[in-house]
Amino acid sequence: MSEKILMVDDDRNLLAACERNFHRRFQIDTAEGAEAGLQKIASSGPYALVISDRQMPGMDGIAFLAAVKEKAPDTVRVMLTGNADLDGTIKVVNEGNIFRFLNKPCPVELLGKVMEDGVNQYRLVMAERELLNKTLNGSIKLLTDILSMLEPESFGRAEAVRKVITEVCSKFNVVDEWEVQLAFMLAPIGRVTVPPEVLQRARRGELLSKVESQLVAGVPETAARLLDNIPRLTGVAKIVRYQHKNFDGTGVPADGVKGEAIPFGARLLKVLDELAQMQNDGMVRSRALLEMGALPGRYDSRMLAVVKNFYEESVTQTIRSDLPIAIADLAPGMVLRTNIETTEGTLILCSGHHLTEMTLEKIKNFDRISGIKQPVFVEMPEGVSGSDGE
Repeated sequence: MSEKILMVDDDRNLLAACERNFHRRFQIDTAEGAEAGLQKIASSGPYALVISDRQMPGMDGIAFLAAVKEKAPDTVRVMLTGNADLDGTIKVVNEGNIFRFLNKPCPVELLGKVMEDGVNQYRLVMAERELLNKTLNGSIKLLTDILSMLEPESFGRAEAVRKVITEVCSKFNVVDEWEVQLAFMLAPIGRVTVPPEVLQRARRGELLSKVESQLVAGVPETAARLLDNIPRLTGVAKIVRYQHKNFDGTGVPADGVKGEAIPFGARLLKVLDELAQMQNDGMVRSRALLEMGALPGRYDSRMLAVVKNFYEESVTQTIRSDLPIAIADLAPGMVLRTNIETTEGTLILCSGHHLTEMTLEKIKNFDRISGIKQPVFVEMPEGVSGSDGE
């Protein structure tokens, strides 16, 4: 059994007895008191199971197991006590999410059974997490690969702002940057429900019919509903749903949400998406940022200032490492620094795209059928090389 168990008690003799009785069946560490237990978790964790006495000097078992829950939420927790009052039991269960509650003295056979049950519970939790993570990561990869082919322009725009997203999230101490990054990648997914010719006309600023306008306006809500069906993407879906919401609360969705109650990622998505659109219409970035700053209530002004500062600094700090490369030598992990287009001018992938196995297959298929404009320039991240191994 590779999973470890930590016994915490202020009774040195009890700890020694546990080591004698169970060292052949389990990997057991011991700690004399709560403070020593927390140090052990920090230095020797993770532990599958922590068993703690309730009555200890200093930090008692209730506070200790609550701290364990915060520091190591996956660890299964068991309470041992010689004082089995009902109120105390309820408090322990409510504050520490205790797996088992045992009275002292506890028979060796019962304690051993609880140890086995605790370790098995830990294994179950970790197995479910691994399965969910693999399913989630696989689903996300499939979605982004498909989206990069169906909506190369929108997807390429999201790829191009990765660094500024990281910078803004860092400035605002955002913990779940991955949600923001993923929202930018998946925000256009609702567009797959709109006829391509309608999207093209909308991008060109042409007049749309009432029905067509409703289809385009409904893209964020459609995307959010699709993402709501994927486990753990509720936060991402909310960002996508509010991507067109103005900071003063106007815009869609038409509800009472405004200001900092709008998801952080949605506020950032609005700034970067509309900045990109203005640049796409031919306006230089510096001018676009000035005009955006003159629109009170539309953007989060602090966020807009951070974005503006990032781009001003990047003008002098950017060092390009673009390399020309043959189509046959493209490899997963490379970053496109030119658009991939057919010889007839059809856009396949946008500059900034991080190549994957699926997008490489698409490039090679188009190259065989109609040819790809060359040269292609890429950024070669450390550890990535062309198919020739050089």
